[in-house]
Amino acid sequence: MIAFAIRWLSSKKVRVATQMRHHVWKYTNAQRDLLSDEAIGHLEDSMQRVRQAIVQPENPTSLEEALNHLEKTANKWLKPYPNASIRENIEVFLVAAAVVLAFRSFFFQPMAIPTGSAQPAFWGITHEDLRGQPESAIPGGLKKYYFSWIKGEKYYHLKAKTSGTLRLLDPKPVRVIPLVTKQRLQIGNQRHTIWFPPENLWDRASLRSGMTFKQGEDVIRLKVTSGDHLFVDRLTYNFRRPTRGETIVFKSTGVPKLTQNTHYIKRLVGMGGETIRIGDDRHAYINDRRLEASDPGFDGVYSFGSKPPQDSVFSGHVNGKVAREHGNMSIALQTEFPDGNASYKIRDHYYFVMGDNTMNSYDSRAWLDFPREKVIGKQFFVFWPITDRFGWHNK
Repeated sequence: MIAFAIRWLSSKKVRVATQMRHHVWKYTNAQRDLLSDEAIGHLEDSMQRVRQAIVQPENPTSLEEALNHLEKTANKWLKPYPNASIRENIEVFLVAAAVVLAFRSFFFQPMAIPTGSAQPAFWGITHEDLRGQPESAIPGGLKKYYFSWIKGEKYYHLKAKTSGTLRLLDPKPVRVIPLVTKQRLQIGNQRHTIWFPPENLWDRASLRSGMTFKQGEDVIRLKVTSGDHLFVDRLTYNFRRPTRGETIVFKSTGVPKLTQNTHYIKRLVGMGGETIRIGDDRHAYINDRRLEASDPGFDGVYSFGSKPPQDSVFSGHVNGKVAREHGNMSIALQTEFPDGNASYKIRDHYYFVMGDNTMNSYDSRAWLDFPREKVIGKQFFVFWPITDRFGWHNK
């Protein structure tokens, strides 16, 4: 075996002979039902001659003679496949696609974070209005592609070509062809087209019909940063249940009050059979035991000190009373926990989850628990964009 490996590496003719013998063997097996016993016998004899010539290097000319004989025998008895190279390329593509789908279904699934509810651990799509900032705020040339492809930052800049009143012609991005979208607006009699616009472009750019602009004035000067793209570990939870404090990904299908047929990422706070309440001190209580920063997974969540929730990177978990005190009526009206006395007993085999960005998270405070079989995995690795959050995540 070692001697053959050395010959295979050192001799191009041996490599060609091995490959040719393999191809004839493959086509013989594929056409075996159509071949006569005589044809199969001749083909197998020719392949055996090549094999013997490969493993017995004493007579170099014997390998060339065996190859010529194999070629003649194959041309005589085997039927050629039309467009064989195309067929093989299609086979390779289908096998590769099957491997990718299996990898995605059973091991690691890519996911994009759409919102900021998991901040600062994971970031969703964010934007910044750059109107009024210096020209250097928008990169040009190669820098533009670096920021777009590496940092996930896209810049949209539009100046009014004429003075006039703004009309927003397309409320949402319009698909021109697959993967190509546009959105149009009009100022006076001049139309403008924005290619590859982000979702909610008009809201992000603070535009509304009826606004007036002067010629040369910035209409759009916007920076949009893509949300984190990560791999979801679908393997681990086949061997164990999620534990409190882990960031889990789950399907929303069949869960009331949630956008259907999508995925959510939240931190697991409560388990089936437990009673949870959210205190006025911005801590969750499980069976009247207060969760602390020392609990696994909550070291950042509860490291807010005495800062109010809108001024702290981590803000704990707020109930309706605390949200109302700090002017967040959205959370105050949505939550099923109006104050620190309200509690909820989580159903058996259900989970209760919350976002780390407590003042900007639509979570179990509003829609309560969900079946644990909806969990598909845990966050694993942020692969894009390349920021300080890039890499492995175990919390």
